[in-house]
Amino acid sequence: MSARGGRIVLGALAALTAGAGGAAAEGPEKWLRQGRKAVENAQALRPTAARAKNAIIFVGDGMDLATVTAARILEGQFQGRKGEENLLAFEEFPYVALAKTYNTNQQVPDSAGTITAILSGAKTRAGVIGLDETVERGDARGAAGHELRNLFQEAEQRGLATGVVTTTSVTHATPAAAYAHSPERNWENDSNLSPAARAANFPDIARQLVEWRYGDGLDVILGGGRCHFLPTTTADPEYPDATGQRGDGRNLITEWQKRHPKGRSIWNRAEFDAVDPAKTRNLLGLFETSHMQFDLDRSKDNAGEPSLTEMTEKAIAILARNPKGYVLLVEGGRIDHAHHLGNAHRALVGTIAMSDAVRTAREKTSEKDTLIVVTADHGHVLSISGYPTRGNPILGKVLENDERGEPSTEFARDLNGLPYTTLGYQNGPGARKARPDLSAVDTTEPEFRQESLIPLPHETHSGEDVPVYADGPGGNLFHGVQEQSYLYHAIVEALGWYKPDE
Repeated sequence: MSARGGRIVLGALAALTAGAGGAAAEGPEKWLRQGRKAVENAQALRPTAARAKNAIIFVGDGMDLATVTAARILEGQFQGRKGEENLLAFEEFPYVALAKTYNTNQQVPDSAGTITAILSGAKTRAGVIGLDETVERGDARGAAGHELRNLFQEAEQRGLATGVVTTTSVTHATPAAAYAHSPERNWENDSNLSPAARAANFPDIARQLVEWRYGDGLDVILGGGRCHFLPTTTADPEYPDATGQRGDGRNLITEWQKRHPKGRSIWNRAEFDAVDPAKTRNLLGLFETSHMQFDLDRSKDNAGEPSLTEMTEKAIAILARNPKGYVLLVEGGRIDHAHHLGNAHRALVGTIAMSDAVRTAREKTSEKDTLIVVTADHGHVLSISGYPTRGNPILGKVLENDERGEPSTEFARDLNGLPYTTLGYQNGPGARKARPDLSAVDTTEPEFRQESLIPLPHETHSGEDVPVYADGPGGNLFHGVQEQSYLYHAIVEALGWYKPDE
């Protein structure tokens, strides 16, 4: 059993030991006081007339309500509590909304279309980044003239600092939408381009990042994806047996450094720790050849990687030096990847890491001048089911209450007499021809893949609405059920950029 798995079990056992007696000890007074306090807090909310100087947009890729709920419980159980009463950092924000995630051509969306809506204010097709819905996916020649203006272009043109932090490759769909316009999200380097795109000299996404012409370019870029910036003739600094993937022979890291002679390009933990924000204006950090490690596995990385929290904190420190303000995108991107693998453990730990980053961002900024928005680009098909007793390990097998309302001494069983877990997926790689007997299986182990109903090589996204949490100037604009594209308009209004005639 892993140390983290042990923490889950021991924490949950401590909570379960309290049993119904622990729950009864809370008494009705607790809930009455808690409810009254929540009402008083709501009555005290007053929209601020001040404009936001800074905006930080956190995107938990695939972080839907089920993921947030399960991660909330897991974090509480890590702390030795029952878990359900816990709140993640962003769940304490005063303003909450729901966003409809569909793409213009897809009921269940992909990340390219959803993040384009968030950052540009217009929905578009699945697989398309920063272009309007009239452009067909993969049509390089048809893209010209259909670029959507986005939040980062406008920030740069207004003289603000800009930054992107992600745990994926910096050329992946979500971070790419801050700077790229591409009819195909997978064109991350020139070797990925279609023959027609290559013939048209269409710029791949990594090239667009380095050649970005707005203002002085992105000031901070932190994430993974070195292979998209290095040529096939150059060995990766961390993995000597691996090389870059660029077929054009260009070293885009070197080119970025020439464009920013006073900037720093880094690739490992030691170099990251050595960066002094007070002396740094431009920073390019590419910590993996592809995506960064899952947060659960980060300590095993060869060269060491900073956490999402550490990258966020350093980005804020650098960007905050601009007196005009800044716009920062932070993505917890590997939540999504873990879900696609049917691995809830890593998805939930990634969500907790996202919460930690949000907490640090709020601590390092002022709610008087910095708007923080936390959302997801789409959901996944994770579900929380069965009738587990209060405090049951969220990654464990279902232990129901008995007829007296006390925790049972045996796991709940299906019609075939087999135990089952609280968490499961509607589809994905966890499907089996026949349900396995999990009686002797430690389902809290990091490598365990939750069961799924429909067998697919990868679990899919879901089409449900996703939550939006906001705090700071303009936070009150995030309310009700909105189209996902509304988020851009609310952020622009909060920053004081909105022009009714546009």
